[in-house]
Amino acid sequence: QVQLVESGGGLVQAGNSLRLSCAASGRAFSSHAMGWFRQAPGKEREFVAAIGWSNINTRYADSVKGRFTISRDNVKSTVYLQMNSLKPEATAVYYCAAGKVAASTENAYDYWGQGTQVSVSS
Repeated sequence: QVQLVESGGGLVQAGNSLRLSCAASGRAFSSHAMGWFRQAPGKEREFVAAIGWSNINTRYADSVKGRFTISRDNVKSTVYLQMNSLKPEATAVYYCAAGKVAASTENAYDYWGQGTQVSVSS
């Protein structure tokens, strides 16, 4: 089992930045790929970013490429999502997930956090 707890969400103005954190406990964090997903009101959950067991293998949704950065600290068992130049359409609940591969599909992930709310005002 892996337990995931997200933090760092909040209300920001468009153009500003936020950094989300996801702290993991339980089975070996470093052996899991990690992903960030988000769900906006009235919409389905969508992929944001993913990272393999090292900081080398990363992938991003086209909508966030160049503005968001995913990284991980295997010593601290934490994955981060640095979000820059935020837009109002980024308003959503953000979830982190742990799985076997750094994929963009939800079914690749076995463990999920409870989510943290990000709200971006215009």
